[in-house]
Amino acid sequence: MLFNQTDLEGAYLIELQQHEDERGYFARAFCEREFAEHGLVNRYVQCNMSGNPKKGTLRGMHYQLPPHEEVKLVRCIRGTIWDCIIDLRPESPTYKQWRGFELSAENRAMLYVPRGFAHSYLTLSDDTEVFYMVSAFYAPGAERGIRYNDPAFKIDWPVPIEVISEKDANHPDWSE
Repeated sequence: MLFNQTDLEGAYLIELQQHEDERGYFARAFCEREFAEHGLVNRYVQCNMSGNPKKGTLRGMHYQLPPHEEVKLVRCIRGTIWDCIIDLRPESPTYKQWRGFELSAENRAMLYVPRGFAHSYLTLSDDTEVFYMVSAFYAPGAERGIRYNDPAFKIDWPVPIEVISEKDANHPDWSE
């Protein structure tokens, strides 16, 4: 695996190192030892999948409050998504900054989202599937969200948002 540090402190775009022959390719999608060598969380307690039939579907911007913060390891296994994260750690040099990354079944990249980040994705194609691992169990009382068009962040979404849950569309404005 190739671990590419993004310009958001602690977030990585991870690419597979594919080995190809006449049968196709082989690649490791996760290695506990390599994650540990990079100082990354290497224990996950849950794996989630989501299917999205329509381009322009937005899920998120979600996060959990301490002590229930999650590390996420996100991969698009069918179609293409634009995965967006915001650094919400006040002590971080990249506090309140956001970035988006294209993840697709074709590029097989995955995004390592550290604790203290909000996370969302927008589908760029119809019929997408996303697979992600999380380091903490879901805690409903600690769940929070940021609205996709919150003026505190001014996220520049790459395609119009066509499908969004009522809950995600109505998160309150961000407050410190």
